[in-house]
Amino acid sequence: MTSLRIVPRTLSRAGLFRAPRTTSISASTVAPARAFSTRSNQRQHQRQQHQHQQMPRTLKSGASPGVVGALVGGALVGWYLFSSNSGSDASSPDAWRKVNYHNVYKDIAALLEDENYDDGSYGPVFVRLAWHSSGTFDKMTKTGGSDGATIRFAPESNHGANAGLDVARARLEPLKKKYPNISYGDLYTLAGVVAVQELGGPTVRWRPGRNDKADTECTPDGRLPDAAQGADHVRNIFYRMGFNDQEITALVGAHALGRCHSTRSGFEGPWNASPTAFTNFFFTELLSNSWVPKKWSGPFQYVDKESGQFMMLPADMAFRSDPQFRKYAEIYAADQDAFFADFTKAFTKLLELGVKFPEDSPVYEFKTLE
Repeated sequence: MTSLRIVPRTLSRAGLFRAPRTTSISASTVAPARAFSTRSNQRQHQRQQHQHQQMPRTLKSGASPGVVGALVGGALVGWYLFSSNSGSDASSPDAWRKVNYHNVYKDIAALLEDENYDDGSYGPVFVRLAWHSSGTFDKMTKTGGSDGATIRFAPESNHGANAGLDVARARLEPLKKKYPNISYGDLYTLAGVVAVQELGGPTVRWRPGRNDKADTECTPDGRLPDAAQGADHVRNIFYRMGFNDQEITALVGAHALGRCHSTRSGFEGPWNASPTAFTNFFFTELLSNSWVPKKWSGPFQYVDKESGQFMMLPADMAFRSDPQFRKYAEIYAADQDAFFADFTKAFTKLLELGVKFPEDSPVYEFKTLE
C-alpha cells in the first residue's frame, strides 16, 4: 500500500482538466467556512485503508486466482520514446487471454512509490493517464476512448491536456515489455484502477480486451475539459461522452489526488493536504474553505484564503456554484461511502467508453496489497 504523505507547502500535478488556451475570468465571491486539519485527515485515511480492503474475485469467469506474494520491487529509470513506430505484440484477437492480470496488478502497484517523484507516488499521474486516454470518447462519432491507446502517439500525446503524461507512459513501458500480450489500452486503464485502489479508494471493476490502434486514429485536440472554463463547458464535454451531472460530479472527485504543475498545465498546487490519498477531500475542501483569486503571473486560479497553499481551478468552482453540481458535491462531502460507490461506477464506465469487449472477457475485482 502506498504510504500517505501530508503536504506542508506548494505542490504540483496536472489534473483531470486541461490547461486553458486563454485565461480571462473574473473572480466570484465565496463564503467563508471551516479550517482544514491535516492531522484528522491522516487518521481518516488510515481508517479508510482498513475499511476498503477487498478479497480478490473474478466475476463472470468464475475463477478466483487471488493476488499473492510480495511487491515486485526496484526503481525503474530512464525515458522511453513514443512514436508512430511504437508497436504492440497484443495484435492477435486472443492475445489478452494469455496475460495474468493479477500479476500485472501487483507489478503496477510496485511502481507506485518513489520518494524522488512528486509527492512520493506515481498513483495520481496513473489515474490521469487512464482518465485522459479514455475521456476522448465521442458518443456521436463513436471515436476515441481507451480502445486503441492513441494517447501514446503524436499529435495526441502532445495535446496540452496531456502534458506530463509521458512520465506515466515511461514508468509503465517496462511492464509492456514484460507482458507483451497486454494491450496499451488495457495497461493504461489497469494502472488507473491500481492507483485508485492502492491509494485508499474503492474497488473498481475492470475487464481486459482493448485493442491497440495506429497513430492514424489519434483523436483531435479539444475533447478533454478546459480547466479555465465553467459549468456549461464541463457539461458539454462530459455530455458528449454520455455522462450525467451526478456522474460528472463523482468523476471530478478524483481531484483529491495529486496536484497541478506550472510546467505542465500552467496551474500550480494541490487540491488538499493529502495528495496521495483517495478521499472525498476534494468536496470537503471545495465547500468548506473560502477561495480567493491567486495573485501571481500564471493563469487564473483560486487558493484557499486561510493558508494560500491549496488551490481550485475555475472549472472546479463550477461544482460549488452550479446548483445541480453542488447538490451532488454536498452529498459526497458529507458521505465518503456514497462518493466511493458512485465514483467506482462512473470510473468503470469512463474506462470502457467505446470499447467492444470480447463476449467472454471476464470482469476482475482486485485485492489491494498490504
